[in-house]
Amino acid sequence: MATSDLSKETEKRLLDFFNNVIDAKDMAKALRTTNYLLTLSVIRERETVGKINLENFFYWVNELAEVLDPYLEVE
Repeated sequence: MATSDLSKETEKRLLDFFNNVIDAKDMAKALRTTNYLLTLSVIRERETVGKINLENFFYWVNELAEVLDPYLEVE
C-alpha cells in the first residue's frame, strides 16, 4: 500500500469540505450507494470498464467510506 503525506493546503481543503459542505456520514453513505450501483450495473452488463480493476475499485471506495464513517467496525 502506498502512503504519502497530504500537504497542509490539502488537509485544510478536506477539513473545510467535511466541516462546511457535507457531513462525513452522508459522504460515506453516498460512496457506498454509488459503489453498489456501479458494481451492480457492471455485473448485469457483464462488461469491464476499460482497464480498471473493479475488485480493487470496489475495495478502495469501501475503505474510504469506512474511514469517513466506520459502519462495519465491530464494537
